[in-house]
Amino acid sequence: MKDLSEYEKDLVSIRTIMDRSAKFISLSGLSGILAGIYALGGAIAAYYTAYFPYSPFHNGRISLNEPVIVTKLVLIGTAVLGASLVTALIFSQKKSRKHDVKLWSPASQMLLFKVAVPLVVGGLFIVIMSYTGHFELAAPATLIFYGIALVHGSANTVDEIRYLGFTEIFLGLVCALYPGYGLIFWTLGFALLHIVYGAIMYNKYDR
Repeated sequence: MKDLSEYEKDLVSIRTIMDRSAKFISLSGLSGILAGIYALGGAIAAYYTAYFPYSPFHNGRISLNEPVIVTKLVLIGTAVLGASLVTALIFSQKKSRKHDVKLWSPASQMLLFKVAVPLVVGGLFIVIMSYTGHFELAAPATLIFYGIALVHGSANTVDEIRYLGFTEIFLGLVCALYPGYGLIFWTLGFALLHIVYGAIMYNKYDR
């Protein structure tokens, strides 16, 4: 007959199996750090596109009314997003192999669906607002909808994603109060926070 310690070990094993089936645990903290670095590079490129030679704290509403500048900013944002997604995929694949779990699992599929809905809706909202001339809403909207996506998908991954999501939403709401300073808040949300949370996740889950 099993003693108490053996039953405890069995319960731990069962819990681990359940977590793996319900949660996507292959997110890499290092990919979050790199995503933050990409965003920092994108913010620098956006500064030289829309603000230079003024200070980044200069109110940028006037320059954002120029369609050419808006197009360049969209291209910069798309490049940052693409690089971040590719990096996340590569590092998640490596982590999945390390822990002998499938990358494309029911948990990862559910996570992708939960994240995709707010991101797609947010993307369409930003396109509509830009088309109607409300360019100043782009920065707060990206932060808010991205934060909603993280909170929505956090049930299927590590808890730190939820806290990151709430922080992004908060920054987006504050950014909406100061629409001419979107680049500052965008840099804080997508560069600094990703680097900080990526480092936390790396130290907690990847080492």
